[in-house]
Parts: sequence; C-alpha cells; structure tokens
Amino acid sequence: MSQYPEKTCSIERLVSHPKLVEATLAGRKTEQRRDGVYAYPNEEFELDGVSFIVTDLKRQKLGEITDADAQAEGYPSLEMYKGLILKMHKGMTWDEESLVWVHCFKRKA
Repeated sequence: MSQYPEKTCSIERLVSHPKLVEATLAGRKTEQRRDGVYAYPNEEFELDGVSFIVTDLKRQKLGEITDADAQAEGYPSLEMYKGLILKMHKGMTWDEESLVWVHCFKRKA
C-alpha cells in the first residue's frame, strides 16, 4: 500500500461504538472518518457476522465535510456529527483545515 501511510490502528477498531455498528448493519453508515489509517481499500472487516469491504480511502479537510458526509457517517446532520465528535474528544477544536482519513465501505455481496 505504498500510496498510503502505515496504519495507525487495526481495522477491527474502524467501527466499534455500538450505535455506529447498528447504523452500519442497517445500511445508514457507509463512511468512517479517523485521524489515522485503520484500513486500506479492498480490506474486509466483520460486524456481528456480516462482512464489509473498504471501497476507498481518501483525505478530507474538516471544513469540507457536508451534511451528506455526516449522513454517510450515520448522523442526521453535520451539526449533530460535529457536536458529538467534539463531545467525544474532550479538548478538541474543530479546525476547518485539519485533515482526516475517510474510510468508505459497503456490505460485501
């Protein structure tokens, strides 16, 4: 995977919060933003016996995240997504220029 940096965490931790696992299994969550790389394209992971495959890995500035992106994360709006992220990560500020890794995935056929 020379075009990507080394992983900073294992794929098993990509989607781990119970509510996000539920949203993924229901098809409401198809993306996960992280500050590091957890998986590469074509890698597979499993949630409650259901297989998923990573379809894309790309960089995005926090300031470029849209409502549609927040919905792909399993949240109804960018405002709610941003609020929960800031609540989960005490002391974090929402720097519009900060880059995150976007892991895109789908249920494996």
